[in-house]
Amino acid sequence: MKIDPASPADLSAQIASAIRDAIVSGQLIVDERLPSEAELADQFDVSRPTVREALKRLAAQSLIRTQRGATGGAFVNRLSFEDAYPQQVTTSTLLLSMNAVSFETACEARYALERACAPLSAERRSADHLATMRAEIHRQSQPGLTDEAFCASDVAFHRALVDGAGNPVLSYQLAGAVEAMQPLMNMITFTARSREAIVALHTVIADAVEAENARAATDGLTALEEETQTLARNVFEARAKRSG
Repeated sequence: MKIDPASPADLSAQIASAIRDAIVSGQLIVDERLPSEAELADQFDVSRPTVREALKRLAAQSLIRTQRGATGGAFVNRLSFEDAYPQQVTTSTLLLSMNAVSFETACEARYALERACAPLSAERRSADHLATMRAEIHRQSQPGLTDEAFCASDVAFHRALVDGAGNPVLSYQLAGAVEAMQPLMNMITFTARSREAIVALHTVIADAVEAENARAATDGLTALEEETQTLARNVFEARAKRSG
């Protein structure tokens, strides 16, 4: 593992990158103990605080864990898909906001991904996934539910649909699509949407998944996308008229 002292990049970031590359390449394996802070400082010819900062970066990415005591130290962590969800969501959220991705583009991408997942969910979903979807539909039907709570329930419904596919790689990839894009869509459309229409479409999707009807589940998602896109156009047109 090497760094370039002449590089303008932060030294702790370089060290973290070097260790991360060693983990990804298999040079450092799961549960292997990393060299001590002093040893790493000597190896990279930097101060111990610089090494400490690099280790903090790796821990924040769940790539390493630390243990105290005589047998303690920093160890290569076994990263799970669930542990990686928050980072995927954060990255997707930042990409959408920093690159000014249009609502139409984000909506198109999100539903295209979810439609690809629907047939697997119709085939593999468990009773727990169905129960979650039904519970969220019931929750969304409550008259006193706040917009914030409705949005959270909306995310939970689609999260259960995606997880019902029984594919952790798909669940990870769709974490950004559902948990980053859905709140954005809700935020833009909540003033114009009909909760009754959304609940009805969610019910169609849940019924299709329960009946193992992949086509109907896909069609339900297409109808939901069309409803969402129409709401967004109405909102943007109303805003344009007010500003004009």
